[in-house]
Amino acid sequence: MTTILVTGGTGTLGRLVTERLRTDGHEVRVLSRHSPPYAVDLREGGDGLDAAVSGVDTIVHCASTPRGGDEQAAANLIPAARRAGVGHLLYISIVGVDRVPLGYYRAKVAAERQIEQSGLGWTVLRTTQFHDLLVMVCQALSKPPVMLLPAGVSDQPIAVAEVADRLAELAAGAPAGRVADMGGPEVRTLPELARAYLAATGRRRPIVNVPLAGKGYRGFRAGGHLTPERAVGKGTFEEFLTERFGDRSGAAG
Repeated sequence: MTTILVTGGTGTLGRLVTERLRTDGHEVRVLSRHSPPYAVDLREGGDGLDAAVSGVDTIVHCASTPRGGDEQAAANLIPAARRAGVGHLLYISIVGVDRVPLGYYRAKVAAERQIEQSGLGWTVLRTTQFHDLLVMVCQALSKPPVMLLPAGVSDQPIAVAEVADRLAELAAGAPAGRVADMGGPEVRTLPELARAYLAATGRRRPIVNVPLAGKGYRGFRAGGHLTPERAVGKGTFEEFLTERFGDRSGAAG
């Protein structure tokens, strides 16, 4: 079995990837900003990063933040991986990063390009948004008495556990380049998803669809973040909600 470093290994995805890899018998190191012995901020790099990658066969790069810094993180990780002789760098990205003009998405595309041009063996997997993120968005949007949604937008959420399984499979294999995207099982409108969330949490909110402006919104409205031809996920949003919240459909909030 191989020695694998998981960046962002305490996050929603990285934690599950770490568990899968250890279950499969791999030696796994977890790199995150606040978790010894490999507590490293990838945006800063340094000696701690070199120590983390030393002796590693494969890196699963899950660390990412919409607050910025993904390009710099890749710029620090890649040369450290080269110095350590890492054979495989596996990167998780997002469906539509090259079609929806958002700052965070542009950073993800730039990181992909850095990895592709790194001289390392590499694999890039793009997936649609996780169920967990959609719940976070619904929680925020349902706080006011009226739930305002961007008009005309759909989503294709996927179970993070399924993505973790796929990453663990890819990490155990040879570098494969850009692999096929992973999308959730269904493309659903935001009102449908929001109503499912409200029912699962026992809340009642009127839903109002609001047209927005900007290139990013137009990209989402055009479905640039969707991959209906790769609807390979199995777990539905409703199944995730039941697991997360139980049956609270009779309660009001």
